[in-house]
Amino acid sequence: MNLSISNCNNIDNGQFNIVDGCLNIKYAINGTGKSTISKAIDAFVSEDETKKRSLIPFKYYGNETEHFPELTGYEGFGKVAIFNETYIEDYVYQQNELIKNSFEIFIKTPDYDKHINEIEKLLEGINTTFQNHPELDELIKVFQEFIDGFGKAKGGYSAAGAIGKGLGKGNKIDNIPKGLEVYEPYLKNSENVKWIKWQLEGKRYLDMAEQCPYCSGSIQETKETILKVSEEYDAKAVEQLNKMLEVFKKLSPFFTDDTVAKLDEISKNMAGISNHQKTYLLEIKAQVDSLMQQLYGLKRMGFHSLKNAEKIADELQKFKVDLSYYSHLNSDLSNEKVELINKTLDVVLEKAGRLQGEIAQQKKHIKTTIEMYSKEINDFLYYAGYRYQVDIVEEEHTTDYHLILKHVDGEGVIQAANEHLSFGERNAFALVLFMYDVLKNDPDLVVLDDPISSFDGNKKFAIINMLFMGKHSLKNRTVLLLTHEFNTVIDVIYNMPYNFSPAPKAAFLTTKNGVLSEKEIKKTDIKSFGEIARSNINSGINSLNKLVYLRRLLEIQKTDSLAWQLLSNIFHKREIPEFHFSDDTPNRQMTVQEIQDAENEIRSEYLPDFDYNTEYQKTQDMKLLKTLYENSGSNYEKLQIYRIMFNENSSNSVIKKFVNEAFHIENDYLFQLNPCEYDTVPQYIIDECDKEILSIAVD
Repeated sequence: MNLSISNCNNIDNGQFNIVDGCLNIKYAINGTGKSTISKAIDAFVSEDETKKRSLIPFKYYGNETEHFPELTGYEGFGKVAIFNETYIEDYVYQQNELIKNSFEIFIKTPDYDKHINEIEKLLEGINTTFQNHPELDELIKVFQEFIDGFGKAKGGYSAAGAIGKGLGKGNKIDNIPKGLEVYEPYLKNSENVKWIKWQLEGKRYLDMAEQCPYCSGSIQETKETILKVSEEYDAKAVEQLNKMLEVFKKLSPFFTDDTVAKLDEISKNMAGISNHQKTYLLEIKAQVDSLMQQLYGLKRMGFHSLKNAEKIADELQKFKVDLSYYSHLNSDLSNEKVELINKTLDVVLEKAGRLQGEIAQQKKHIKTTIEMYSKEINDFLYYAGYRYQVDIVEEEHTTDYHLILKHVDGEGVIQAANEHLSFGERNAFALVLFMYDVLKNDPDLVVLDDPISSFDGNKKFAIINMLFMGKHSLKNRTVLLLTHEFNTVIDVIYNMPYNFSPAPKAAFLTTKNGVLSEKEIKKTDIKSFGEIARSNINSGINSLNKLVYLRRLLEIQKTDSLAWQLLSNIFHKREIPEFHFSDDTPNRQMTVQEIQDAENEIRSEYLPDFDYNTEYQKTQDMKLLKTLYENSGSNYEKLQIYRIMFNENSSNSVIKKFVNEAFHIENDYLFQLNPCEYDTVPQYIIDECDKEILSIAVD
């Protein structure tokens, strides 16, 4: 599909193509707009107006309406996954796992869900019982409130708990202290806590005058009584008392009559809770906790609570309740609810054999899944040369699983893995984890924004193999890989195209004067420099650029040849050619015979019309050089003419360095694109060259 983009950062307009169902590589030098393309796809597919607005070019600030970012042709992509720094920061290297949602990505497969559904069907009677009898959930909740009332002391009873705080010093609501009887209507009211807070807050105003701060009546005779309220009552204690009395009331139908009577006695006690009463309360607490755990375990019964049981029938039997062991809870209502629960369990027990089989299959599936993914990732780590391993472990007492990292030389789990990994290791892990995330979420388009440029050879191959060639990989998916690293193109298009199905596509992106364009890269376009040089020597480019390619070709083949020496003199603008030695031997002038032999070699093997003096004279003619520069068909040709014109005397050190590096073969890949056909020289370099060229005055 063809996408059109406009008004996005440095791209005024342009087009690029994405072939469905295969790997699409877009190779471009830095500054072309690769990340802009990625961000534009993200913004428009997600329909995020904020992200769209962030793409507005600086030159259009203040005039955004007429130059708002646009992207068309993306409509076939309903969901996109993008690998970039933001993904790494948001999803990878969590505190206790390598990637967020490890369970969803690695464990929760369709087969996992299938087995879980079958197990839930076999246990549906239990769920139905709780759904049809919501009072069971309420009972579990009140049981928990009762237990929480004892606080967190190791002995099971804390004076700071709700029971200790509310009843520890006695019930002063039912037993109002002497002298405070006048406040009984307030103390026994349901709003008593608020009243006490109000009364205590108003106390600070009593010293302002000998009158009531509310009605302004005299308090000379009642002030002592008013102050006594704060001595006897604490709003928090009364609040806790009210809370626990309400809990006792809710639980009373489930307690035996004797237990209810004893609790009533304790809750109305004036003197506070005695030691033997604490022991009694702890006895009730133990029984409540035991029954609550049975109810709670029954409610959450499923694969994770049953998976470690050797015999499911025996495990289910444990959840049957025998109230003869619960002396405090053996009431008529408790028996009614227990009978309901036990009958439900009897129905489930009839299916225990099938349940055992489904749980065994689920355990086997999880084990196989964990081993498969762990092996895939660990094989990648091994062959890429990383001394780490991963494992997928179940978090204790939960239904969750985490992908964790270990070092082969250590025993424990690496916490905060991001702090231990190098930049390359961090990106490699993140890429692989991203791939599994993609496989789980199944987006329509996968965008890899310059993902593998920081890796050396064996690691890069291992990553490409993992991403695109494995059983679980991005193969057959629509993938847009944006890169400034040409070796990626060489590996995929030239060296390994047969490993991809369908065949990958590649293109070279350029942005000139704000216009983005692309040119397809085929296997036949990737050539050795020797092939490129011979092709351009025999092309229609100007003779000086032909000599540039010839000199570099000789540089590869026979550096010390006379022809190479002679050509170097042309580019250094020497009227009388010199012979330069590679060691410390002083330079000397070339002999007439050496010059003649060099010319003959060039004429016989490469350029029949070559003449040293003719080409030398061209290097002295700035008007001619300027014309050659302006008429050059590619940025690379312009760069070589520029170098001849300034002979390493450029005033711009950055341009000078770039020109010199581009001039010598040792800085190029073994395989490359023909620079006469693909503008691999950055436009900003040429723009700087243009400035110096324009400044030259010629007759």
